[in-house]
Amino acid sequence: MPKVSSVIVPYAAYLRVYEPLAAFPEPERGYWTRYARRADRPSYQDELRRSLADLLPTPPIPVPVHESSDAFVLDVDGVVCVCPWRTRLRGWQALDELPEELPPPVLDAVLPPVVRRQAAQDYERWLARNPDARPWIRTATWQVPLNWFVLVSDEERRFDKGSGEVPPMLRYRTPMVQARRRVARALRALKEAIDEGPLIDGLIDVGRWLEEFHPRSLVELDYGGLVHVLPAGALEDDHSAADVAEGIEALRLGDGDAAGEAYARLVERWRSVRNRRSAN
Repeated sequence: MPKVSSVIVPYAAYLRVYEPLAAFPEPERGYWTRYARRADRPSYQDELRRSLADLLPTPPIPVPVHESSDAFVLDVDGVVCVCPWRTRLRGWQALDELPEELPPPVLDAVLPPVVRRQAAQDYERWLARNPDARPWIRTATWQVPLNWFVLVSDEERRFDKGSGEVPPMLRYRTPMVQARRRVARALRALKEAIDEGPLIDGLIDVGRWLEEFHPRSLVELDYGGLVHVLPAGALEDDHSAADVAEGIEALRLGDGDAAGEAYARLVERWRSVRNRRSAN
């Protein structure tokens, strides 16, 4: 497949859900069944390059005109699972979050107000016809949200240093039933210890999202482009999921000191990423 751009788009992490083919109604199931057999399926970088290419015209195209017909595919213990890109839907949702990420002058320079208003109107009309739509992929820039780490365990961590033109990779994959169970346990522990807060709110949100999918799905946390921000040594030594699990367990046991130590490790590890975000 020809590449849209040779530019690698960094600094974003991804939470993906791969659903078994049985979760899709016909005729969509038949389409994904045929799609999964293709040898020319696009890669993670292809999805990013296509998104970048849409921002190059003047005025930019913030949301694709047509929904993507591509997906990522995995074989999970002999069961074919797919993660549809749904780039158009994710683009609309990302536009809603941009005002919180960029100062108004920068946002207006990147995406003029008239472009954003038109995209918002298109999304409103589309959502009225598709009220139950949800993405299979969540994206976070310049960070991995702490609530994402709750879904996985350190034993599910996979790290590859990369070599030559192959970038490093840090990724977790876990069965949906495990991810849901960990969310429930963490929520119980957090609510008993701190009652409310952003971690609890984030867990409730991601837990509701996971409930939308087939129970035999696979959940994937991918550091994506953040591997280009973290120094090689820091990336190799990154065990943030273990630190989050240790902190929550400490809260459950009433050990505030141990919970504070785990949180301090997380803060120190991600400080360099936050500093780079401020510099940009």
